[in-house]
Amino acid sequence: MPYDLYHPLPRWEATPWTACSSSCGGGIQSRAVSCVEEDIQGHVTSVEEWKCMYTPKMPIAQPCNIFDCPKWLAQEWSPCTVTCGQGLRYRVVLCIDHRGMHTGGCSPKTKPHIKEECIVPTPCYKPKEKLPVEAKLPWFKQAQELEEGAAVSEEPSFIPEAWSACTVTCGVGTQVRIVRCQVLLSFSQSVADLPIDECEGPKPASQRACYAGPCSGEIPEFNPDETDGLFGGLQDFDELYDWEYEGFTKCSESCGGGVQEAVVSCLNKQTREPAEENLCVTSRRPPQLLKSCNLDPCPARWEIGKWSPCSLTCGVGLQTRDVFCSHLLSREMNETVILADELCRQPKPSTVQACNRFNCPPAWYPAQWQPCSRTCGGGVQKREVLCKQRMADGSFLELPETFCSASKPACQQACKKDDCPSEWLLSDWTECSTSCGEGTQTRSAICRKMLKTGLSTVVNSTLCPPLPFSSSIRPCMLATCARPGRPSTKHSPHIAAARKVYIQTRRQRKLHFVVGGFAYLLPKTAVVLRCPARRVRKPLITWEKDGQHLISSTHVTVAPFGYLKIHRLKPSDAGVYTCSAGPAREHFVIKLIGGNRKLVARPLSPRSEEEVLAGRKGGPKEALQTHKHQNGIFSNGSKAEKRGLAANPGSRYDDLVSRLLEQGGWPGELLASWEAQDSAERNTTSEEDPGAEQVLLHLPFTMVTEQRRLDDILGNLSQQPEELRDLYSKHLVAQLAQEIFRSHLEHQDTLLKPSERRTSPVTLSPHKHVSGFSSSLRTSSTGDAGGGSRRPHRKPTILRKISAAQQLSASEVVTHLGQTVALASGTLSVLLHCEAIGHPRPTISWARNGEEVQFSDRILLQPDDSLQILAPVEADVGFYTCNATNALGYDSVSIAVTLAGKPLVKTSRMTVINTEKPAVTVDIGSTIKTVQGVNVTINCQVAGVPEAEVTWFRNKSKLGSPHHLHEGSLLLTNVSSSDQGLYSCRAANLHGELTESTQLLILDPPQVPTQLEDIRALLAATGPNLPSVLTSPLGTQLVLDPGNSALLGCPIKGHPVPNITWFHGGQPIVTATGLTHHILAAGQILQVANLSGGSQGEFSCLAQNEAGVLMQKASLVIQDYWWSVDRLATCSASCGNRGVQQPRLRCLLNSTEVNPAHCAGKVRPAVQPIACNRRDCPSRWMVTSWSACTRSCGGGVQTRRVTCQKLKASGISTPVSNDMCTQVAKRPVDTQACNQQLCVEWAFSSWGQCNGPCIGPHLAVQHRQVFCQTRDGITLPSEQCSALPRPVSTQNCWSEACSVHWRVSLWTLCTATCGNYGFQSRRVECVHARTNKAVPEHLCSWGPRPANWQRCNITPCENMECRDTTRYCEKVKQLKLCQLSQFKSRCCGTCGKA
Repeated sequence: MPYDLYHPLPRWEATPWTACSSSCGGGIQSRAVSCVEEDIQGHVTSVEEWKCMYTPKMPIAQPCNIFDCPKWLAQEWSPCTVTCGQGLRYRVVLCIDHRGMHTGGCSPKTKPHIKEECIVPTPCYKPKEKLPVEAKLPWFKQAQELEEGAAVSEEPSFIPEAWSACTVTCGVGTQVRIVRCQVLLSFSQSVADLPIDECEGPKPASQRACYAGPCSGEIPEFNPDETDGLFGGLQDFDELYDWEYEGFTKCSESCGGGVQEAVVSCLNKQTREPAEENLCVTSRRPPQLLKSCNLDPCPARWEIGKWSPCSLTCGVGLQTRDVFCSHLLSREMNETVILADELCRQPKPSTVQACNRFNCPPAWYPAQWQPCSRTCGGGVQKREVLCKQRMADGSFLELPETFCSASKPACQQACKKDDCPSEWLLSDWTECSTSCGEGTQTRSAICRKMLKTGLSTVVNSTLCPPLPFSSSIRPCMLATCARPGRPSTKHSPHIAAARKVYIQTRRQRKLHFVVGGFAYLLPKTAVVLRCPARRVRKPLITWEKDGQHLISSTHVTVAPFGYLKIHRLKPSDAGVYTCSAGPAREHFVIKLIGGNRKLVARPLSPRSEEEVLAGRKGGPKEALQTHKHQNGIFSNGSKAEKRGLAANPGSRYDDLVSRLLEQGGWPGELLASWEAQDSAERNTTSEEDPGAEQVLLHLPFTMVTEQRRLDDILGNLSQQPEELRDLYSKHLVAQLAQEIFRSHLEHQDTLLKPSERRTSPVTLSPHKHVSGFSSSLRTSSTGDAGGGSRRPHRKPTILRKISAAQQLSASEVVTHLGQTVALASGTLSVLLHCEAIGHPRPTISWARNGEEVQFSDRILLQPDDSLQILAPVEADVGFYTCNATNALGYDSVSIAVTLAGKPLVKTSRMTVINTEKPAVTVDIGSTIKTVQGVNVTINCQVAGVPEAEVTWFRNKSKLGSPHHLHEGSLLLTNVSSSDQGLYSCRAANLHGELTESTQLLILDPPQVPTQLEDIRALLAATGPNLPSVLTSPLGTQLVLDPGNSALLGCPIKGHPVPNITWFHGGQPIVTATGLTHHILAAGQILQVANLSGGSQGEFSCLAQNEAGVLMQKASLVIQDYWWSVDRLATCSASCGNRGVQQPRLRCLLNSTEVNPAHCAGKVRPAVQPIACNRRDCPSRWMVTSWSACTRSCGGGVQTRRVTCQKLKASGISTPVSNDMCTQVAKRPVDTQACNQQLCVEWAFSSWGQCNGPCIGPHLAVQHRQVFCQTRDGITLPSEQCSALPRPVSTQNCWSEACSVHWRVSLWTLCTATCGNYGFQSRRVECVHARTNKAVPEHLCSWGPRPANWQRCNITPCENMECRDTTRYCEKVKQLKLCQLSQFKSRCCGTCGKA
């Protein structure tokens, strides 16, 4: 083996300390310390001490058992045993060690006496009766019979068995008994027999004399010598042995009041050693001494329940158990009370422990199902199933699937097995119908339904929602077609634009414009834009707004034939509208005029009309005074001003228009009319001021000017110096206002009769057709005198004259209501009569197609309330309705005006919402939103010459006979969701056909869904670990700790989807302060965080849609804990002087008692105990501890002393008569059987031969058999004797065969003189010490085998000298190995010569 240059240094080693020379009072113990060294094989040998002097030598002696030896401690004397004359008194003498504990070890020779004589000075008058000698015999016999056996303890002691029967039946004989040396084995509570010499002290007598009475019934003669011999011995006993107290027994209770009994022993007076009790006179035995002990109330202690079953069968599970702090109140009643954990001083035992900590067998662990692959029509959901093994540390080990023997759970399953709703499947667009110019593209649509099986099928188109017409056909435009011989440019589309600027000054319901201009309009005005395109098909005209394609909606209608209608302007409608007809494009810019006649900036986000119009409540004068422009050419020093044009072309007239609206140069009557208009708008009553109306008539509805006129003004302004530009602009704007107003008045004059023409703008009375005010003015001036008439009041009634239309001439048609007028190409005038009666006189008004008739120079209201239409055009076609109204009611009758007899349908564009009425009736064209169960009537009043035929359709499918059809009306009874759809009325005659539609929507009011799984799953996904509660109409409640978060769910369903608003304490939650909340899932979930006392209370969710509202609520209650000092606890003792009452502390939560651990952070109130039950206790049985069992096995007896005691209120316990305790309770037993198990012992055979393996010099091993058996010799399993120390079955023995050792020879010469390859060897063999002959080496295996080779001459060779470093170089040369480098270097000299 290579030599280790770094072997350990020598070190000190010490043997164990010897036993102390003295057991107490100070002794000495020593040990041996030597210097040792460890060689390279790890063998330790002793070396000279100087090798270890580099470190201090360890001490070889030290003091021990320096505590004091036990000493005798004598307690106070007891009272004298007599009340007169001479008696005895006793005291207890204990052996106390240095810790104050009662122990052994005191010298018996120095023990103080425990008994002495005492004299009571009171004389005794009754003479002491001299007992006859014969009286001693029964006592002596009784003393022998009453002798008690000694108890086995943990110290070896002599234990005598019971005396045998007397060897004779009469006369004097002998008795014998067995005395054993025994010890109590505490760990198994069994008794073991020991050799006699293991017990200290004198061995009790095993033989004694006995007297069995006279023989053969004869009265023996009295022999004084024998008697003296017998009684002389007894007299010797009397003088040699006596009773003494030796301490007290252990207290019968560790707390709560117990008793101790003085131990009385029979001692040899000379040796002070214990003797048999029969050697002491029984009549002289000292009285029983008892004292109370451990009177303090029992401290709180832990009560421990049983462990629960393990939560898991493998891996690592948990077991729990109940551990609570209890206090013993009454030992007699065994009454306990549960206390707070803090009152138990000892550490609380664990309430949880790990169990079954071993690996589980491999098993399948499936993951959660993934979402379904489809929402309907049959889908598939998958999950991952892995083979895993739960390990003993709780972790999981993933394994190959072959490790799991059970069948693998399914990884895939079907889901969403419901049919899908029907839907349209659209094909691709076809190619354009023409190769050039305008054409159309179409595509087909089929109604498809996906079934739950995953297959799709084609169903009836009525089952799909209505398909807009634009979805199946659209226009297309290719290159313009060229005709031979004509330039193609003449036939390209052209739009006749009007380059004008319109400024609206007064409210109007509807305005008509032609594209190409700019319009500055008031909000809430309806606008109709016309795109007069030529050489193009009208359906191919398209509209855009700000570059975005426009389609029809509820607010904007894109009509065929090049019309665009905007219903009630709002700020978001401002912008640039573009009309496209092939390559031709024209624009129209709409701007809005807001409050104080200022232009409204286009909003970045939608705003309500009320916000826009909020400023209109101020008068125009204030607006003129306060409004200052900051844009365009009117701002000082702006870029736009220097350029002369606005930056945005669509806004180039904004500054001029703004200045025009606020300028002060209008004619005085015009300013007055503006003020009157604002006053009229602010007045909410129905009464009108005629004077104000007359003034308003002079103000144009819309100011109109040419764009080029404004461009001239902008050009002039741009050429003016900057310092004069503002002044010059005011002049130009005032001049422009005069021109606009003058041209308006001239236009008015051309429409009036010569006799009515005015001489001044104010005094001129305009014709009635200018405004609807004329009818009301005339009615108020020509009506009945107020209160003068006595005619009875009646509702208006319109006179119906059903007759043929009067044809006055080919160019004029006069008709009455109820007729149908067919306009021809030569008709120049139509006069519609309306006569009404009623009192007060009815007011007549006219409407066309449900909208008020706008009178003009072509549509006139005659003095007799007839309506005249001059030069009727296609736009005049429709249903005209005459409305007669007074304070008692109204009446209305319609007349139809058609073009060339074409069909006409009376329509209405209202949206009717019904949630309460049992029936609803509308005209075709309206939209109906109603709840289920309502009767719906849709009127389709048609006209035409000849009379048009009506056909009804539902979702474009013709309705059959089962539906209720009556005079063109459709009645739907008890509607439900299946009746929802688009209902169309088609009117057709020879001249054409017309179709109008009404959309029926079934409303479902908000209500609580019957299935709540969806909302609960949503709550679980939103906050998996958060407490949650669902609201309900009756209210729910959730109790939480402070600082917690909670989720509130609002389950709701309805159609349309209800809007949800949350409230807290009756106020909207968005206004609540100090409440951290988040509204999630479209309002269905409310998350409330960091709850406190201020955030508790009622939360409610209000769900509302067009069909109704529903309020649901839930209450959050914040729980808090506090200490409460309640009634006093039960007294700790029912009597005596130790009873106390502890005021009871309870931890409360909302007046309910909970676990005290919840109040750990609260300040605990200070409580003081109160004394109680301080009175004498009733008599009760007091018992001592059980004595040791008389036998260690095979059945023995235990005894204890039972006395009747009475505990006084002062705390002193006194013995009383047993009868007093018998009346209260049954006397406890004082004897019980014990150690019933068999008496077993270890038995063994003799030792075998000493022929085992050698374990040392001259040492081998020998064996014997050890087995368990009863004392009767019956063999038992070894487990029966496991409580007893098992004898050894193996021991060392001396063997001649093991007298061997290792023998080594001298080392051979080193194989090299230098370098790293030298080694040497020696012979090592095992030889017998006596014969010195070699023996097998395994006999020497008990000692380390010496090395048989080692390296040598490990020194570097000189580099320059070429010499051999091994003695085998000649062999190397002979074997021709010199060519190898390793041999050449070591045999340099020899190989060099070669």
